[in-house]
Amino acid sequence: MTVTLEPSRLHPADVGRTASVGLRSRMTRAVLSALGIAIGIASMVAVLGLSDSSKSELLATLDRLGTNLITVQAGQGIGRGAGELPETAAAMIARIGPVEETAAVVNVDANVYRTDLIPSDRTNGLSVQAVDLTLLDTLAGTMAQGKWFDQAAAAYPTTVLGAVAAERLGVSGLPARVWLGDQWFTVIGILDTFELSPDLDRAALVGMGAAENHLDSDVVPSVIHVRSDPDHTDDVMGVLAATANPINPEEIEVSRPTDALEAKEAANDTFTALFLGLGAVALLVGGVGIANVMVISVLERRAEIGLRRALGATKGHVAVQFLGEALLLSVIGGLAGVAIGYGVTAGWSAYRGWDVLVPRIALLGGFGAALIIGTLAGFYPATRAARMSPTEALRSA
Repeated sequence: MTVTLEPSRLHPADVGRTASVGLRSRMTRAVLSALGIAIGIASMVAVLGLSDSSKSELLATLDRLGTNLITVQAGQGIGRGAGELPETAAAMIARIGPVEETAAVVNVDANVYRTDLIPSDRTNGLSVQAVDLTLLDTLAGTMAQGKWFDQAAAAYPTTVLGAVAAERLGVSGLPARVWLGDQWFTVIGILDTFELSPDLDRAALVGMGAAENHLDSDVVPSVIHVRSDPDHTDDVMGVLAATANPINPEEIEVSRPTDALEAKEAANDTFTALFLGLGAVALLVGGVGIANVMVISVLERRAEIGLRRALGATKGHVAVQFLGEALLLSVIGGLAGVAIGYGVTAGWSAYRGWDVLVPRIALLGGFGAALIIGTLAGFYPATRAARMSPTEALRSA
């Protein structure tokens, strides 16, 4: 009677033990191999996580500040130097139906210093601007200290400092005073950063009345900030130039500050794609490193392979052992890479005050990519080990 023997099988626990033998016996080599995969996965997870976190911050900023802010300023006059805004521009713009708020800003020919003993040429890059009372609301600004102008304060020698101006002048608290236009001005407030108008961060702001009465300045606006009905922003932008300067509308520049934020995010998306490509290259290099280590491992362990084959291990057993070893390296590297990438994203987001957003596709896709790389990297060494005959392996050992 003929007895048919069933092919032997490896229990999953045995697969795990045999696959980890090479890693446990060559710990340093295993760690360095897994590190290549970890770096690639960490790069991809961190790039996607930071991209999503910064994008969420941008969307939150746009929601808070609105996309209906428009800036009107003088452009280049044709054939006669710089253009200019008429004195009546702000009043004319305010008559446009969908316009909700306007705020004019006037460049004042004066400098601001901490004291009257500072040399006149040490301006610290600061300017003096006369502003409407509505500026704070129009630009959705906030006060860090003190208060904004009221009707009385705008007519007297008082000033509100932008965030950068206060820092450069060394004004950290109130009350304080600064030397502005050859006289003392009382600092009544310090602003938080203007996200949509950074030029005002480097300025000392005064009221229109103070600019006329104490600094001998005219009140011809250099910039007009406009808030429109969000549903008609594009329509308003289309008529602003002709409304502000009906005679020479070509001298007027109309822009939307939030467009710069969106353009910056578009540039960030480009860099995200670049860094993802670099992460993929690092992952590929890690896979090649695993393949190299596994090939060397097969050559070094020919005696072990021959002995196992001689004791009854099949080609499949040997292939599973070495393929499992490559997969185990990839699993270790993938988990470490996901953890490192998430940690980098969380740390940088916390530093910048962003919400931590790591897309699920980055976590699952990163780990899945590590498994795929490990499978591909281990396939050839596992096949080579399986094809090795017992006598050949023991003879060459």
